[in-house]
Order: sequence, then structure tokens, then C-alpha cells
Amino acid sequence: MHESIIRKPLVTGTPDMHTVTEDVCRPLENTPSKAWWIGFTLAFAGFVLWLVSFGYTAWVGLGAWGLNKTVGWAWDITNFVWWVGIGHAGTLISAVLLLFRQSWRNSINRSAEAMTIFAVICAATYILAHMGRPWLAYWAFPLPNQFGSLWVNFNSPLIWDVFAISTYFSVSCLFWFVGLLPDIATVRDRATGVRKQVYSALSLGWTSSARSWIRFESISLILSGISTPLVLSVHTIVSFDFATSVIPGWHTTIFPPYFVAGAIFSGFAMVQTLLLVARVVLKLENYITLYHIELMNIIILVTGSIVGVAYLTELFIAWYSGVEYEQYAFLNRVSGPYWWAYWIMMTCNVISPQLMWFKKLRTSLVFTFIISIVVNIGMWFERFVIIVTSLHRDYLPSSWAMFTPTVVDVGLYVGSIGLFFTLFLLFIRFLPSVAMAEVKLLLKHSSEEAKIKARKHEHAAHHPVQGDVVIATTATLKKGESNEE
Repeated sequence: MHESIIRKPLVTGTPDMHTVTEDVCRPLENTPSKAWWIGFTLAFAGFVLWLVSFGYTAWVGLGAWGLNKTVGWAWDITNFVWWVGIGHAGTLISAVLLLFRQSWRNSINRSAEAMTIFAVICAATYILAHMGRPWLAYWAFPLPNQFGSLWVNFNSPLIWDVFAISTYFSVSCLFWFVGLLPDIATVRDRATGVRKQVYSALSLGWTSSARSWIRFESISLILSGISTPLVLSVHTIVSFDFATSVIPGWHTTIFPPYFVAGAIFSGFAMVQTLLLVARVVLKLENYITLYHIELMNIIILVTGSIVGVAYLTELFIAWYSGVEYEQYAFLNRVSGPYWWAYWIMMTCNVISPQLMWFKKLRTSLVFTFIISIVVNIGMWFERFVIIVTSLHRDYLPSSWAMFTPTVVDVGLYVGSIGLFFTLFLLFIRFLPSVAMAEVKLLLKHSSEEAKIKARKHEHAAHHPVQGDVVIATTATLKKGESNEE
């Protein structure tokens, strides 16, 4: 591997391989910090709120939500699509960037993969809750049953959702766990007692032999090849929930690419939110550097621009189509009762990412953290605008209605955020949050120390006389030190 010496280092400071192991294993082996306990307490309180809200919904029924005869989908599907979108960045970082040999992914892929799995779990809770009878969830699968020829409708995008998301979750879990094996073995070798037994079982007998590493590289590439189409297919299929209908504002062919771009946009924003806090709390600034933050901000800028173009294209096509119902659907979004939601969406998703053109802002940690939250607020409102404003006013003015969320709606949403952060905090407490084995690969060519050595070597190669003087001086100093001893 050869890397240009003028490229920014991916590992700062002067860590060696032992230092990398010590830094990454510290949160696992030491007593949890006060900041971790505060975060975990708040997150677990949110999880308890989710349990109460979900239990109440299952007991009382969907009447506990703010749905009505006109608005049959609202916060439930809004939050489902939002969580699925957040999970996309992990797969893109893990699979797509691996296939393109982007070394900067090595420090951030582990946390992004974990985020993907936890976000999909949160999305799945809305599928169960929306069924009304979650104990009958297995009806969505084409299983032999006692109802004669009763089978699922394979022409329904909702069934496509089940297969797409279950496949996505399975492959993401497998990819994440395979990548963890070398690091779990490292933790195993440092652990004692019960912890050693647990990590030994999880490491699956990893020995760090040459054969193990060859198979590890092979399976990583295979899983990357399988996962890459999922980056495009999963949110495409989610968009079909709307695009295959005849509802004005939904029946549009731009939804698949627009949803995929929006998913990557919101996913990278959530990665920024998590890692900007984790790098400080876990003292990982040498491995998750300002360069990583800047590169992710550039991706946010690009995908945010794509989303902005999609918004404008929707408005143009509605006008150009000459279909009055389609035109009214978008006019209603812009100036109807939910105009405020539309303009929050436009401000957060179109205007705010354009500030990333300024290098001073996209390399500012405080600004990046604020924008990462603003983007995910905007992406939530995007899903809300698409779903609710397209439904609440249909062809019959007599059936027009407004949607207002109930306490249970809010409890499920806030609770799902609590569930997400509970899982993430447990992850960084018991498993390595940075891929040690992959970061160590960067030390030889991409670390700050390696760049300095490469520059000195190149300088000596271009100025051989000065290089010989430096070598001779170094040898003389070492000889003098040995004589003094």
C-alpha cells in the first residue's frame, strides 16, 4: 500500500499498536464514567417510556394514536421510514467504502454498523406496533398455515418491506459480527474470569493465524458485495409503499433515488451526532479525527444537495404535469395548514447543508454537531410532510381532517430514541467501538508519525548530501551515548 505524504493523516499523535489496543479497550475494562451513567440513565428512562407506550397500544388498540378515518398513516410510518433511513449510513460506510478501498472508513465503521442494527430494530418496533395485534406478526411471512390457501399478497409493497428489512437486518448483523471477531479475541486475551469465558465464546476460536486473516478478508469482501445492493434496494422498496399508490403527492417515480439519497443524508448526520460525543467521552480523538468529520460533512453536503434538487423537481413536475390534483397536493404542502412543517423541512434539509461549502464551518466541531441534529430534524419533517399532507386533504372536502399526535404517539417516538441510545451505550460499554485491527493497518502508512517519516525519507532522497550528514550525525550521537554509558 502506498499513500501520498501530502494526504492528511487518518491517525493523529504517535500511537503504536499497543497504544491503540489500550485506548480502545479502556472503556471496556474500566469502571463506566459518570457521563456514561448519566447518558444510560436518561436513555433507559426513554426505553421504559417506550415499553409503557407500546404496552398501552397493544392493550387498548390503535385508537390510542391520533389517527382518524382520513389520516390512516401518520407518526407511525413517519418514524418507521426515519429510522430505516438513519440505518443506511452504516452499510454505506462498511460495504461501499470498503469496496472502493477508502481507508478513512476504518475508524468509524464499527460504530456506524452498530448504529445501523439499532436503527433497524427501532424501525421494526413500529411495524409491530402498527399491526395492532403484534402477536400475529408471523402472518406477514409466507408460512404454511391452517387457514387453507391464505397467503400473503406478494404484489404488496408492504410485504416487500418485510423481506427487504429482514434481509438488511440479517446481513448487517452478520457483517458487524464478523468484523468484531479479531477485536473480541484481543479483548478475550486481556480479560479474566467470567469476562474471559464470555469473550472466548463470542470470538469463535479466533487465533489470528494467516489462514484466519485470509478468510476474514475474503468474507468481508463477499459480505460487502452482498450489502452494497441493499444500500440501494431497502429504501427503494420503502419508497414503493408510497410510489405504487395513486395518492397525489405519492404517485411519483422520483421517490426511489430521492429516498436513498435522503437516507444516506440522515444516516451520516446521525453518525456525526454519535461520534462527536463518543470521541470526546471515550478519548478517541487520535482515531476519529477532524479529517474524518470533514469527509462526512462533504457527504452530507452532496446528499443534501441531491435531496434539495429532488424537492425542486417534485414542485416542477407537479406544475408541468397539468394535473390539478397533483398541483393542489404540493400547493397544500407549501401554503396549507401544515405549511410550517414544509418550511422547516426546506430550511433544515436544503439551506443548512449548503453552509458546508465553507471549510471553516465544515471543520468546526460545534457547528457540525448542531447541523447533524438540524438535518435529522429536517428529515423527520420530510417524512411527516410526505405522509400527512398527502392524506389529510383528499378528493372530498367533506372528509378533510387534521392530524394531531396523542401522548401515546409522542411516548412511542421518544421511547424509540431511548431504546436506540440504550443499545448504543451498552455497545460502547461491552464491545470495541473502534475497529482495532483495521486502525492498526493505518499506522504504517496513514498515521501522522508515518507521514513525518515519509517526508524525512523523501527529503533525504532528494538531498543526499544533507541526508548523509544527518545519518552521520545521528550515528555519532548514538556512539557518544554508548561511550558515556
